[in-house]
Amino acid sequence: MQISIIDYGLGNLYSLLNAFIHCGVEAVVTNDPQKLSESEALVLPGVGAFSVGMSRLQSLGIDKVLKDHASKNKLVLGICLGMHLLLEKSEEFGQHQGLGLVEGEVKYFTSLDSFGRQSKIPHIGWNEVNTISESQLTNKLNHEDMYFAHSLCVLTGKPEATLATASYGNIEFAVIIAKDNIIGCQFHPEKSSSGGLTFISNFIEMARKRI
Repeated sequence: MQISIIDYGLGNLYSLLNAFIHCGVEAVVTNDPQKLSESEALVLPGVGAFSVGMSRLQSLGIDKVLKDHASKNKLVLGICLGMHLLLEKSEEFGQHQGLGLVEGEVKYFTSLDSFGRQSKIPHIGWNEVNTISESQLTNKLNHEDMYFAHSLCVLTGKPEATLATASYGNIEFAVIIAKDNIIGCQFHPEKSSSGGLTFISNFIEMARKRI
């Protein structure tokens, strides 16, 4: 089984690679479209701005690879910014179009009416994950603390796409989403200790079952 971590210049690539190795899979880090196309599963990490992320994916031709991968019912996992890029649009520094693989949008916490003004932005640190839908991905993750670092949150167009949530500043937001073979997580599993490794192990097991 080949799992590829996409190198488009953003993300904690080698921390993530080490997490996969710890979970028993020798993932590869690459931006070669051919190698990505041949993989059973793709992982799109990300730290930084939405518009920069989309621009880099497009310049490398990886946006097309991701869409083709999705159309072939192969697994795609987006992490943090990578999760945001899976959606239709984001309001980060203006309005920007995403990959459109999952229905929904990305909004600033502070643009939501119910956001608690006493809470600091960005949301950085440990927060509890609350499972709302049982699946292979959420196995053993209910009430686990995960590590977050973000100023925007995901609002899915279909509630059934949200498998787990967390709360911050009076806002309950999606932290694990799934639409068929397209998966996203808002937290950084590579920085989330045992809980993060459990999530990665769940993803690996899901990939193995699809071979």
